Amino acid sequence: MRRREFIKVIAGSAAAWPFASHAQQSAIPVIGYLNLGSPESDARRLTGLRRGLNEAGYVEGRNFLIEYRWAGNQPDRLQPTQEGGEPTP
Repeated sequence: MRRREFIKVIAGSAAAWPFASHAQQSAIPVIGYLNLGSPESDARRLTGLRRGLNEAGYVEGRNFLIEYRWAGNQPDRLQPTQEGGEPTP
């Protein structure tokens, strides 16, 4: 391989490298939070959960997400969610 051809190959690889590394970002972890009650009835517990995660270096929306599901004191509404489906409204 000639010197100019070698330089072209190296330059082309260097130019494409940032795009290849950008495409390999990992997904943000998601915590599933299932509760029989309502957001109001569980506010203190959620505050403590978020505080503990923040103290451990986790920031909701930045390096993890929480998906909340509330049953409104109707246990049958959580069953589809536990099995991977959507809860009934």
